Amino acid sequence: MRLAAPVAALVATAAALTPAVPAQAAAPTVKISRIWYDSPGSPDSGANSSLNGEYVQIKNTGRSAVDLSGWTVRDRTARADHVYTFGTFSLRAGKTVTLRTGRGRDTSTTLYWGRSGGGTFAYIWNQSNDTGYLRDARGRLVHSCSYNSARYDYKNC
Repeated sequence: MRLAAPVAALVATAAALTPAVPAQAAAPTVKISRIWYDSPGSPDSGANSSLNGEYVQIKNTGRSAVDLSGWTVRDRTARADHVYTFGTFSLRAGKTVTLRTGRGRDTSTTLYWGRSGGGTFAYIWNQSNDTGYLRDARGRLVHSCSYNSARYDYKNC
């Protein structure tokens, strides 16, 4: 019985020094939560109201604010004008920011890509299938969301 206490102490110490192995990789705390790809109005018009009916939402599911300055959102195309780069912007814990395709005045909850005119070429998100990519300021992929259906107007990610 005299060995029970020292053995218990040794087991406790060993357990404390053993690194924890995560069961699976942690989900990103900032992610694309929705892509609304079928905006109202004529797709050929390129009207600002129709462009702003197309958007992507980014949600911070974490417990602290995340600095999105320099982060990017893009679609599947390799076109440089299909990349949005966040300026100075912090997304508070539990909050969502909506990034609209057209023009407007940025707020703490809504940002604007700044696209205009040009009919269908002004839109970012394809009507039937596309992928949205969210990358951090170092260019690392944080989250992506794909859709492949013209059956709905949006995709919850």
